[in-house]
Amino acid sequence: MQSPSKFSDPSVSTPPGVAGLEGWADLPDHLLHSIVPLLGSFIDLTVFASTCRSWRASFSSYPSKSTFCTILPPLLIRPNVRVQAPHLPSSNGLHKLRTCKVIDMANQNRALRCQIPQETFQRMHFAGSSYGHLICCCRGKCLIVDVFTGAEVSPPDLPFSGDPEEEFYYDSTLTAPLASPNCHLLVSTQTSLFDWPVGSDSWSELKLSDARIDQIVEFNGQFIAMDYSYKIYTLQLAPQLCLQEITTKWWDDMTECPYLRPWLAVCGDMLLIVDHYISFSFGAPVLYKPYRLDMSAKPAKWVEVKKLDNWALFVGGDVRSPPFSCLSPEQWGGCSNRLYYAHYSQPWSVHGLGDDADAAWDPSTAWAMMPITLTPILCTRETGTVSCRPSRCTQACSTPMVSDSQ
Repeated sequence: MQSPSKFSDPSVSTPPGVAGLEGWADLPDHLLHSIVPLLGSFIDLTVFASTCRSWRASFSSYPSKSTFCTILPPLLIRPNVRVQAPHLPSSNGLHKLRTCKVIDMANQNRALRCQIPQETFQRMHFAGSSYGHLICCCRGKCLIVDVFTGAEVSPPDLPFSGDPEEEFYYDSTLTAPLASPNCHLLVSTQTSLFDWPVGSDSWSELKLSDARIDQIVEFNGQFIAMDYSYKIYTLQLAPQLCLQEITTKWWDDMTECPYLRPWLAVCGDMLLIVDHYISFSFGAPVLYKPYRLDMSAKPAKWVEVKKLDNWALFVGGDVRSPPFSCLSPEQWGGCSNRLYYAHYSQPWSVHGLGDDADAAWDPSTAWAMMPITLTPILCTRETGTVSCRPSRCTQACSTPMVSDSQ
């Protein structure tokens, strides 16, 4: 079912005379591909991919679209911030639309908007986000919603053996862009992990005897899952759904993870676990520490990362939303070795990692630096229908985004 919504950037317009120029559509791919790495923001990518059909096809064939997910900052969508957009419709004919503020950290002066069907918030429960889509569930029914285009996909009902009214959804993710031929939807409940090959008419179910699965990430070509007890597994989809535990050793010879609700994050060639602790000394009151999993050790061991060098991390308050990592954030005005926290009451709070904690601390925002549990949503995609694009120009784009929802 299609529920097209709008994405609006009032500052983007077609330069005078461009529409009348001829020959632009016939530029060769190698020339267009040489332009793509020079684009400095997702708005630039939007304009490029929406120029014409041939440019869109050229962008689709660009061989390194996934790199945009690490060299440009994510977009921040704030459904809790109501904005006025009289030039946008209030309904798409099927649903009332909520107009949300969108912030691009590389172009913070641009007034960006998107629209999301209102009933998504009213009738469904947030279960996760992935590749530019919200994943919502309620009473055994799931809905995959493109945040920007409004396109919806409804899988078959989950095959619960008990009362679906009592089920809670702890994690949900897509394994690939929705349009990919091998895309799967994974949904985690208290006692099961469900797998739906997108487009099929049934789910497969893996009964969980130990602890529920809370997070799933893709790392070095394989899926890694972390359960409620912070055990780490490799996740296999074929020939059947299964989990294989990776025996791990905690830092400082601890017998268990000291964190309460850590994020599992991929940062370049590192698999990280990240969380915060409170400091009562002078300086930054909240300190974040990342640890990487050293799989060369037997058993694999979590090792503290003193500094992320030229990387930055983006996280939200709900682990059902996957974190992002960004390379060389100084290119768009950010800072390396920083953790950007998507906050409900302000767009971002910035935390220095390791020795940079005090240097990054801003006492004027100390009230907003304490993590809260108000469901920020983070999601990314690499191909397929892409966030922050009108549906006609999204088949090619590669757009990380962050959504901070109620």
